[in-house]
Amino acid sequence: MEDRRQDSARQAALDYHEFPRPGKLEIRATKPMANGRDLARAYSPGVAEACLEIKADPSTAARYTTKGNLVAVISNGTAVLGLGNIGALASKPVMEGKAVLFKKFANIDCFDIEVNEPDPVKLAEIVCALEPTFGAVNLEDIKAPDCFIVEEICRERMNIPVFHDDQHGTAIVVGAAATNALRIAGKRFEDIRIVSTGGGAAGIACLNMLLKLGVKRENVWLCDIHGLVHEGREVDMNPQKAAYAQASDKRTLAEVIDGADLFLGLSGPGVLTPEMVGRMAPRPIIFALANPNPEIDPEAARAIAPDAIIATGRSDFPNQVNNVLCFPFIFRGALDVGATTINDEMKIACIEGIAALARATTAAEAAAAYRGETLTFGPDYLIPKPFDPRLMGVVSSAVARAAMETGVATRPLEDIAAYKQKLDGSVFRSALIMRPVFEAAATVTRRIVFAEGEDERVLRAANAMLEETTDVPILIGRPDVIAMRAERAGLPIRPERDFEIVNPENDPRYRDYWETYHGLMARRGVSPDIARAIMRTNTTAIGAVMVHRDEADSLICGTFGQYSWHLQYVRQILAQGGLHPVGALSMIILEDGPLFIADTQCHNDPTPQQVMETVMGAARHVRRFGLTPKIALCSHSQFGNTDSPSGRKMREALALLDAREPDFMYDGEMHVDAALDPELRERIFPGSRLQGVANVLVFAGTDAASGVRNALKMRAQGLEVGPILMGMGNRAHIVTPSITTRGLLNMSVLAGTPVTHYG
Repeated sequence: MEDRRQDSARQAALDYHEFPRPGKLEIRATKPMANGRDLARAYSPGVAEACLEIKADPSTAARYTTKGNLVAVISNGTAVLGLGNIGALASKPVMEGKAVLFKKFANIDCFDIEVNEPDPVKLAEIVCALEPTFGAVNLEDIKAPDCFIVEEICRERMNIPVFHDDQHGTAIVVGAAATNALRIAGKRFEDIRIVSTGGGAAGIACLNMLLKLGVKRENVWLCDIHGLVHEGREVDMNPQKAAYAQASDKRTLAEVIDGADLFLGLSGPGVLTPEMVGRMAPRPIIFALANPNPEIDPEAARAIAPDAIIATGRSDFPNQVNNVLCFPFIFRGALDVGATTINDEMKIACIEGIAALARATTAAEAAAAYRGETLTFGPDYLIPKPFDPRLMGVVSSAVARAAMETGVATRPLEDIAAYKQKLDGSVFRSALIMRPVFEAAATVTRRIVFAEGEDERVLRAANAMLEETTDVPILIGRPDVIAMRAERAGLPIRPERDFEIVNPENDPRYRDYWETYHGLMARRGVSPDIARAIMRTNTTAIGAVMVHRDEADSLICGTFGQYSWHLQYVRQILAQGGLHPVGALSMIILEDGPLFIADTQCHNDPTPQQVMETVMGAARHVRRFGLTPKIALCSHSQFGNTDSPSGRKMREALALLDAREPDFMYDGEMHVDAALDPELRERIFPGSRLQGVANVLVFAGTDAASGVRNALKMRAQGLEVGPILMGMGNRAHIVTPSITTRGLLNMSVLAGTPVTHYG
């Protein structure tokens, strides 16, 4: 059975690399190449202009070429992780994988370069000759001590960052994990005794970094396969190991482990025995980082020292020391300021950023990616997870700041806070488009009631509201359940202390609420008994009553259940004084910008009047995002070419709009492709009042609107903000069950923006 599982996993891995096309990388053009004009600009003669600019000022290469965002991942395949000296060609899948990680986590472009050159000096000369092509070099999987020689030569000769990730990436992540482990253990770098196994590149680099963090050289005991590195030893020595030689007559790991506060293993399986763990200092820190099997099994270590703080190199144990926490983000910061090197200050800034992020509240996106794991700062959570989207903003901006402060930045940034915002915006795709709404919401404090207050997404959104906005969350749910789920999710918020709770099972306002609801619904078939039952069980109705009674400013509901079910209670309780649901507007953020879709939820078969109201509402809401509305009324008919029901409806809606003379661009009825392609539209209907690409598509029914919305989300990786319930004066918004925590935060900010801000 085990053999079959292994064979299946092996085949799955091979299929991943082979299909649908071989390898993990491709090259795509970033500029159009559709006609002779494009060709003349991309190549001869237009390309000469860029060449001459760079000849006159080499720094402009970052403006006119990819150099400023291009990293070389270079290896000779002599020390591939877990595989050894397999040669340059066999290392290519690893190097391609490294390039994919650069792109995925930091949007850095890479070329993997595998070089058949075992001589370190010759290899360094090849790397140096590539400097004009790249903004930085990542050396990878080069055996020790050759890697030290290659990096030293390249750093001396090249005026771009050269970073051997096996050394420094591991050292940075170990430094971050050690920083937090010592905090938990109540110890200091200056006081601890370290015993390390593994005298390779990573092991030496980790020790060098720990010294920079405050560890005393005399408190470091380095062992390798031959035993303790001691003064006078001649076997398998190099200058890097010799720097840690101890003046001692002890010779083995077993002899030096007594009283060690930190064991740092970068060697092989079984090196550290349970008996040795028992002789370490109280609250020992054990970093058993050998792959694939650690120096000691974590369970075996804990059986001897239950209070041990343990990290490994494996993803199936807590605290995986993974270089992906570091290298994409340190390169991102270095490239963006045009750093000439990656110095110690930049590495320490990286350590501090990673360590601080683990101590902060866990990102909802990381929690979703690692569902079932406890991501709360403590012995089993020393460092953040690789899919924590905050890493780039926090770490890269810290690195960029350190580069500028130490004078190695050739393109210093004017505003580091704005730079961090930009980085966050590249990860949280909604961040930039939502900025005007966040700024408007910050001018007031509004009370937002969440109907499904026990949902973990709601709890995380409430925590984010308290951290990022001035709004006040109110949660409907059972206090004990909310407290338990907040604690389980690693959130610091607690009911009543941080936010108000409405407990449907036992709330002193219960009588007031059911009487209010009964007063509104008494002539619509709702008896007192029904009103009492609804105010015990229906959290959407409870939230709507709170808004009606001015105990909250806006309601957010819909994380489960049908949209129409929630809408009926919003209509019953809040559709008064001229307010009524006009339509649901979804903003879909695509690679080339936002596209608004309406009406996706409210009116299955709207009247022309309702279509007109949807268009008017959409225009108002689009302006909330700082955008100019360009609205297309979409139908199967195109400018009267088909006498279909949807065509007639949209033409009548167009006439109603014309009578109002609105101050925004709109036209119809038209196909979606004509709405999004101005040249096609001009051929079909010259002189259309709609200019440019439409950014709002209004459909003749929810089937079409919802279908387009879902297709864009699923096949074009569109990110939805919404649905925004138009026409209700911002007093209620109904989300959909697929919404994320970030989506709920965005909706809370939209709900927290006063009506006066958008007309």
